Amino acid sequence: MDNNQERQNREIALSRETWRLFRILSEFVDGFDVMSEIGAGITVFGSARTKPGEKYYDLAVDCGKKICDKHFAVITGGGPGIMEAANKGAHDSGGHSVGLNIDLPFEQEPNPYQTHALDFRYFFVRKVMFVKYSCGFIIFPGGFGTMDELFETLTLAQTQKIHPFPIVLIGHDFWDGLLDWIKETLDEKFHTISPEDMDLIQVTDDVDEAIKIIADNFDPAKWKNQKRPAMPGPSLKTAHLEENLEK
Repeated sequence: MDNNQERQNREIALSRETWRLFRILSEFVDGFDVMSEIGAGITVFGSARTKPGEKYYDLAVDCGKKICDKHFAVITGGGPGIMEAANKGAHDSGGHSVGLNIDLPFEQEPNPYQTHALDFRYFFVRKVMFVKYSCGFIIFPGGFGTMDELFETLTLAQTQKIHPFPIVLIGHDFWDGLLDWIKETLDEKFHTISPEDMDLIQVTDDVDEAIKIIADNFDPAKWKNQKRPAMPGPSLKTAHLEENLEK
């Protein structure tokens, strides 16, 4: 390959990365613009594979309703399963039902119970929205994605990158084995975490207790002071960026 061809290839690669930065920026702008209007929210995580009629699906519907009854917004990943259930409960109660949808090759079909829907291509942008606009997490049984959100949030709280907020796990039958392993292996045997790190997690079978833990920890004045205003002026128009990225 001659030098001219190599230089041209580098320029093409750089151009693609530059356009990708604009796409990332557009996702942040759209996310901040919408989420800043929602108010305090409680994020509900859990498996996309949980079916209507199953125990934890029904609990998540009840959870979504009761979160809105306490005047919090419900925030989920926008997909099926536990996410759909929590959005359904919020939607049916007339509250804010937020779905932060992600573009995936499988599983992720937006559920129809969202009053506010955002679409993301990048997981890391979506994760910022979950943490920035939540005053607590309620986490139902789930798979790798649920574990990813749990441990990433625990890490942010442990390292004081975020102000710790309640992280409540629903279902002793699902979570107790994992928590026993964390305590016995990470804490007591290998000392890779501190004993007080276990205090970052609470577990219950009762969604009323989970919501109460978060509500009792919530300080409206502190939330109001940290809440950022909506983006000034008209929203950034990014359609032309998307068109260029798809070429």
